[in-house]
Amino acid sequence: MKLALGCIADDYTGASDLANTLTRAGLRTVQTIGVPSDKLELPEVDAVVVSLKSRSIEAGLAVTRSSAADKWLRSRGAEHVLFKICSTFDSTDAGNIGPVMDALRADSGDKIVLVTPAFPETKRTVYQGNLFVGSVPLNESPLKDHPLNPMHDSNLVRVLARQSKTKIGLVDLTTVVRGPEAVRAHLADLAAKGFGAAIIDAVFDLDLETIGTVALDHRLSVGASGIGLGLARALVAAGRGESDAGKLAEAPVGGPAACLAGSCSQATLQQIASAEETMAVLHLDPDRIITGQDEVARALAWAVQRLAEGPVLIASSSTPEEVAALQSRHGRDAAGHAIEQAMADLAEGLVRCGVRRLVVAGGETSGAVVDRLGIPGFLVGPEIAAGVPVLRAVGAKEGAMILALKSGNFGGPRFFNDALELMH
Repeated sequence: MKLALGCIADDYTGASDLANTLTRAGLRTVQTIGVPSDKLELPEVDAVVVSLKSRSIEAGLAVTRSSAADKWLRSRGAEHVLFKICSTFDSTDAGNIGPVMDALRADSGDKIVLVTPAFPETKRTVYQGNLFVGSVPLNESPLKDHPLNPMHDSNLVRVLARQSKTKIGLVDLTTVVRGPEAVRAHLADLAAKGFGAAIIDAVFDLDLETIGTVALDHRLSVGASGIGLGLARALVAAGRGESDAGKLAEAPVGGPAACLAGSCSQATLQQIASAEETMAVLHLDPDRIITGQDEVARALAWAVQRLAEGPVLIASSSTPEEVAALQSRHGRDAAGHAIEQAMADLAEGLVRCGVRRLVVAGGETSGAVVDRLGIPGFLVGPEIAAGVPVLRAVGAKEGAMILALKSGNFGGPRFFNDALELMH
């Protein structure tokens, strides 16, 4: 198997988003959880997305894990590797986008790297180096209240410069709209002046196609699923990929279904409220989780009594004000870790009770759940919502399983119902 494209994602839901985008564009794609074991049998595919849980860990550890993934992908023939980050550039001044980019760029030998989190389909655009979420700058969006990586600056040239050891330039929209040759010339000029990376504007899908075409001249790019779309379209135009890349032919998976929500985004809070109209919903007490009281056992007992009647949803999600108060009482890291592990405990318990269809909302929550279940990879199936596909487990010790892993901000108000309707 020689890969057309290798990808390293810094969280699991972002990996699913990217794998979904590549599949829709015509690349047969597998998402792996961590760097795959040589024993894992993968089907014939065009792209592999290696999922890491490296967005919010110590920067040096993120670099080590990302470099190992890069080495594995290169050994499978990937001439270009995309380091997939969040479309809202989730990071701090310590990283981890800058340190990982610096390390991968050094390994690739590229003089300059294109960087953009733009994905117009999900209302993420970049203009004059500033990231917009819908119509508002990043620092005015709900991401300013992110519990782990609050974003207070929309200018990505400045944001990345604070994290990276290299000079950060800009390829503005007036250059992008002139096409690939204009972008290539501008990049060459930046590289000659000592810039090692460049934020590139993108407002429309056509901009992504220009970026993808130019990025393939290099061995590394950095961005969200939008640049993945551009890369995929360029590769398909060159003869890679198949029209039915997202078809899942395996037998249906029946049995009980459950949903777990750990994201505290406004979108997920609205989705939980909508789900309460059609399924049983339990709201966990985060203080009981953190202080060691048996909230998980209580939740599992509640779920077992109801699974035969239909899907259930268990949520640890809270409003920004409630999260801030919780963190002030217990500490940010302690609170986040305890809740993640509780959600992983719940997933493990639900699977023991026969659940084989599982929807998980929240990037950190999804990472904790998939790690606990020990699922080594997924085949990518139909799209539930923009950026969220149905995932069929590969190599799971429990046998056939179907999951959906949702980034907090993704999906419409009826997301949980929409997902379960497609997960057969």
